[in-house]
Amino acid sequence: MASDDSGPSVDLHAIWLAQDDPTKNTAVRSSRRGDLRLHKDLKALPRRGVLLEPLCGKVLGPEDHDLIRNGALVALDCSWAHIESSVASIATRTRLQNRMLPLLLAANPVNWGKPGRLTTVEALAASLVLMGLDHQAQQVLGGFRWGKRFLELNSEPLKAYAAATSSAELISLQFEFFDVDTEGDV
Repeated sequence: MASDDSGPSVDLHAIWLAQDDPTKNTAVRSSRRGDLRLHKDLKALPRRGVLLEPLCGKVLGPEDHDLIRNGALVALDCSWAHIESSVASIATRTRLQNRMLPLLLAANPVNWGKPGRLTTVEALAASLVLMGLDHQAQQVLGGFRWGKRFLELNSEPLKAYAAATSSAELISLQFEFFDVDTEGDV
């Protein structure tokens, strides 16, 4: 992973299931830039840390930050069209703790403005902001013309989420920014 002298950072990884065009895939591009380590083989994943996947039902909160700092932050990189089967295929094959993000708006060109439809890089960057690692988040988004826009579009919720003291508080904060029904649909 690329490093700099601007402060603390965490190890970033992505599980790549090769379901998208690799020339447009954010995890592949970030890997080439040195911002994260790409894994096709789950055996090579870190043994300790958090796996970001949007179906697990448990929100990444402040109580998870030490687990990431002492381990790694790993994102599942797959097509949104195959999300359920992709999550099922890796669910029991890793020791990482599964977490999802609170609602945010996508800024990528494919899913612009859609709540929760983040790219791998957007999800990793959001997690970094929640941990107070804004510089690393900006670095990860730096390889994409829309990267800065992601942070601008979500500046208010990200600021509130980062100030939350628990996952429960994060969940309730979503209602202040997004019209979420009781089943989690936006």
